[in-house]
Amino acid sequence: MTNIQDENKKVDIEDQRAKTAFLFREDVKPGLRLEMELRKIFISSESEFQKIDVIETYFGKTLVTDGKTQSAERDEFAYHESLVHPSFLRCASTGNPPKSVFIGGGGELATAREVLRHKSVERCVMVDIDGKVIEVCKQFLPEWGGESIISDKRFELIIGDAHKWMMETQEKFDVIIMDISDPIEAGPGIMLYTKEFYEHALTRLNVGGVFVTQSGDADAVPPPHALDGRTDTSPYAPIYNTLRSVFDCAIPYSTNIPSFGGDWGFMMAFQVPVGEENNKISIENEWKFPKVEVIDNLIEEQIEGGAAKLGLYDGISHLSMFALTKKLRNLLKNDTRVMTRDNPVFMY
Repeated sequence: MTNIQDENKKVDIEDQRAKTAFLFREDVKPGLRLEMELRKIFISSESEFQKIDVIETYFGKTLVTDGKTQSAERDEFAYHESLVHPSFLRCASTGNPPKSVFIGGGGELATAREVLRHKSVERCVMVDIDGKVIEVCKQFLPEWGGESIISDKRFELIIGDAHKWMMETQEKFDVIIMDISDPIEAGPGIMLYTKEFYEHALTRLNVGGVFVTQSGDADAVPPPHALDGRTDTSPYAPIYNTLRSVFDCAIPYSTNIPSFGGDWGFMMAFQVPVGEENNKISIENEWKFPKVEVIDNLIEEQIEGGAAKLGLYDGISHLSMFALTKKLRNLLKNDTRVMTRDNPVFMY
């Protein structure tokens, strides 16, 4: 009898411990919440612009700002490789390996890490509004890039407003990367998704240059809230429409980022060569669906250390990223919204 009582007591204690475990919860879509064990809090801080946390969860060390996951140890490479390498190799494929690069945002320094893997890069300017995020990431997430990026002689860090800096600079770039906060109503980045900003960014690109931006959730099977036109929606289609209203070519793609709660979207945009205006679709398709060995060879030629340095991106992954599902293609086809300063579209 005593043994049974002891065993029951032991079970009760474990049940109580389970109930009192610390949890990290994040609302990722209307009606959908990620919840996981909060194993450790490295720092919980606040800057002039946002709340900044570095925690450890199911996804390893994780940067969270204003309650939203920005980057997680287990899959940050998938996000950053997807953001950077397709646009760089697009430039290289046309005979113009990028030498000058602008990054808007990018506080973790991991986008700059991927940029600086490219042998051709001579100058990389990163403008992020929140210096505290950078300091926190250098201290607690050094694996993302840290001091080795800051000390690279090709890299220039500017603490400031990326929108203001881009509107005022006379400098031109081969690639412009927007690694910025999602377009949420209270966020600082909404103006960086507007037609007015894209029009100006186009003037800051060199001939043959590429503009690329992270573009929010891009689920292979879009949920109802992405289709109903509400303001708390997915911005993927509006960003696509807005870029297409400015650039000759806008190419959507996506990859799965588990810590973000699903598939994540990106957009790259560029102009076609003079005289090729009637070949926009074939030019886009040529880049979306090249032969696998074309991408693999470019990786070996352009990236220091080649494929061995990358965790996600290669020729086969490239095809997967640009092969959007029928449902997602229909979402892009049926949505006509364009994001402007006066008519923004907010993400949930």
